[in-house]
Amino acid sequence: MQPLSRSHRNQFPIPFFGLPIVLLVFLASPTSSCTEQEKSSLIQLLDGLLQDGGLTVSWRSDTDCCSWEGIVCSPDRRVTDVVLASHGLEGPISPFLGNLTGLLRLNLSHNSLSGGLPLELVSSSSIIVLDVSFNRLTGALHELQSSAPDRPLQVLNISSDLLTGPFPSTIWKTIDNLIALNASNNSFTGPIPSDLCNSSPFFAVLDLCFNKFSGSIPPGLGYCSMLRVLRAGYNNLSGTLPDELFNATSLEYLSFPNNDLHGVLDSARMIRLRNLRILDLGWNNFNGSIPDSVGQLKRLEKFQLGHNNLSGELPSTLSNCTNLKTIDLKSNKFSGGLSKVNFSNLRNLKTLDLWSDNFTGTIPESMYSCSNLTALRLSSNNLHGQLSSKISNLKYLSFLSLGKNNFTNITNALQILKSSKNISTLLLGYIFKGEIMPQDDKIDGFENLQVLDTGECKLSGKIPLWISRLTKLEMLVLRGNQLTGPIPGWFKSLSQLFFMDVSSNHLTGEIPLTLMEMPMLKSTDNSSHLGPRVFKLPVYTGPLLQYLVVTSFPVVLNLSNNNFTGVIPPQIGQLKVLVALDFSFNKLSGQIPKSVRNLTNLQILDLSNNNLTGAIPAALNNLHFLAAFNVSDNDLEGPIPSGGQFNTFGTSSFDGNTKLCGSMLIHKCGSAEAPRDTILSTKQTDYKVAFAIAFSAFFGVGVLYDQIVLSGHFG
Repeated sequence: MQPLSRSHRNQFPIPFFGLPIVLLVFLASPTSSCTEQEKSSLIQLLDGLLQDGGLTVSWRSDTDCCSWEGIVCSPDRRVTDVVLASHGLEGPISPFLGNLTGLLRLNLSHNSLSGGLPLELVSSSSIIVLDVSFNRLTGALHELQSSAPDRPLQVLNISSDLLTGPFPSTIWKTIDNLIALNASNNSFTGPIPSDLCNSSPFFAVLDLCFNKFSGSIPPGLGYCSMLRVLRAGYNNLSGTLPDELFNATSLEYLSFPNNDLHGVLDSARMIRLRNLRILDLGWNNFNGSIPDSVGQLKRLEKFQLGHNNLSGELPSTLSNCTNLKTIDLKSNKFSGGLSKVNFSNLRNLKTLDLWSDNFTGTIPESMYSCSNLTALRLSSNNLHGQLSSKISNLKYLSFLSLGKNNFTNITNALQILKSSKNISTLLLGYIFKGEIMPQDDKIDGFENLQVLDTGECKLSGKIPLWISRLTKLEMLVLRGNQLTGPIPGWFKSLSQLFFMDVSSNHLTGEIPLTLMEMPMLKSTDNSSHLGPRVFKLPVYTGPLLQYLVVTSFPVVLNLSNNNFTGVIPPQIGQLKVLVALDFSFNKLSGQIPKSVRNLTNLQILDLSNNNLTGAIPAALNNLHFLAAFNVSDNDLEGPIPSGGQFNTFGTSSFDGNTKLCGSMLIHKCGSAEAPRDTILSTKQTDYKVAFAIAFSAFFGVGVLYDQIVLSGHFG
C-alpha cells in the first residue's frame, strides 16, 4: 500500500454531491432570553474548558444566552444551534449539552477538544447534526442500549480526531434516521458495520477512509439504495468487491484505494453503477483487464486504478466517457498502443497518468485534442518517435513527464515545447539517448519552467546558455550525461534554483565561486522566496518515494563524478541552507575548508575519492543534523573529530586515509601508523549501505558497489 501520513485531512463530501442536507442553519434569534436550564448547561461547557477562546467575555456579560456568541435560539426561546467551530477551544466536551432538549445542530469542529465523545450527544433526543471533527477526541465510541428509543441524528461528523476501537453495532441499530457518517482519519479498528442500511434506509454518505478497518467489504452495503458516497480507502480491507455492492445503483463516489483488495473488474457488474462519477481503486491487487462496459459509465469524471496488476490494452470504449477529467492507470501491466482510444472525445480531460506501464507505439495524435489537459505523464513505457508539434495545442499543460521511453530528437522537442507557456515541470530523463545537448540560442520561452530533468540521457556538448534564461527554475537535473567544459558563471543568476544535480558528467575546471553566490543556497528563509507549489502529479524518485510539493525536496548541490580540480572554495560556508553536498569522485585538492562548519542544516556530506589533504576540521562535530559523512579515499591526516554525529559514523567513512587516527580505527591517535589493510575496525561497518539509506530518505538511490548514484529520473 502507498505510504500514508496520519496528518492527512479529508473534507466532508456532502456539499459536493448536493445532498438535501442542511448541515448548519444560522438564523438571527428574535428572542431576548433563554431558560435557566439551558443557560446552566451552556455554562457547564464553558467551566470545563481549559481554553475558552474568549467566550467568557460574551457568555458572562449577558444573562440572555440567546444573545451569546455561537448560540442560536428559536422563537419560543429554545437553544437550537451551538456553533463554536474554529474558536480555539481546549478541554473536554461537556455531556450537559445533551440537556439542551431543543438543540438541533451542534458544531464544535476545528478546535482542540479532548477526551471522549459524550454518549449524551450521540443519544440525544433532539440533535440532528453533530460535528466534532478536527479535534483531539480519544477513546472508543460508547455502546447504546438496544432498547433505547430511535434517535433523530441525521449527520454525524467525527472525522480527523484520535478515536479508536471498533464501531459498536448498537449505535447504528438505534440511529435509524442517519443520512451521513464521516468517521475518516481516526484509528478505528475491526470490521466495517454491516447493518448501516438496515437501520437507516435513507443512508447516503459513508466515509471511513484513513482508519485501521480490516476484514472484507460487507455485502450489506449493497442494500443501501440511497447510498451515493462510499469511501473506505487507506485501511486494511481485504477480499473482493462483493456482488451485492453493485446493487447500490445510486453510488456516485466509490473509493477503496490503499487496501489489499483483489479480483477482476466484472463487466456485467460494473454497468449497474451508471451514476458513478468517481471510481478510485488504486493501490490494491486487482488483476485482469478493464472491461469494455466502462464506456457505459457516461457520468464518470475520475477513473483511478493506479498501482494494481491490471493488464491488456485500454478499451476503445473509454472514449465514450466524455465527462472524464482524470485518468490514472499508472504502475500496472497495460500493454499495446494508445491509439485505440480516441482521446479527441475526452475534451474535459485534465490529468492523464500512464506512468510505468508497458504501452508501445507512438503518442496518438488524438491526445493533442485534449485541450484542457494540465498534466500528462507517459514516462516509463516503451513509446517511441518524435514529439508532435500539435502538443502546442495543449495550452494549459503545466506538467509533462516523458522519461524512460525511446523518444528521439531533443532539439525538435525543445523547439516545440518552448511555446507551451504554462509548463512548469518538464521531466525528460532517460530519453534522447546519445544525442547532442541543444546549444541553440533560439530555444527561449519556458518562462514558467520550475523543474527541468534531462538526466541519464548521455547527451554530449556543454551546459547550454538557454538554461540561463529559465528565470523561475527551481530544480535542475543534468546528471548522467556526457557534458564537458566548466560550469558557467551565470548559474548565480538563477535566483530560484535550490536543487542542482550535474553529477556523472565530464565537466572540468575549478568549482566556480559564482556557485557560492546562488541566492537560494544562501538564503536562510526559503519560505519567503518559494511558495508551497503543489505538483500537478506526484513526482516519483523511487518505487514508493513521492513528492507532492516542490519545496519538499531538499536543498542540494551535487557535482560528483566529474573532473573538477582545484580546491573547495572557502566561501562554501555561505551556503547555509544546504541539506546535501556531494563533491565526491573528482580531482579536488587542498584542505576541507573550516567554513563547512557553518552549514548547520547539512545532513549529507560526501567528499570521498578526491585528493584532499590536511585534517578533518574538528568543528564539523557541530553539524548536529549530519546523518551521512564520507571522506574516504583521500589523503587526510590527524585525528578524526569526536563527539556529536561523529560518534555514529562507521569506519568506512574514513577508509583509504592511512594517516587518520581515531578511537573507531585500529590506528589510534598517538600510536604508530597502521598499514592500509588494517585501518578498518573489525566491526565491519558497511558505510556505503548506511550512506545509501541516508540518501534514499531524499532521492531514492542505487548502490553501485563502491559509489552512490541517484538511482532514477524524476517520474
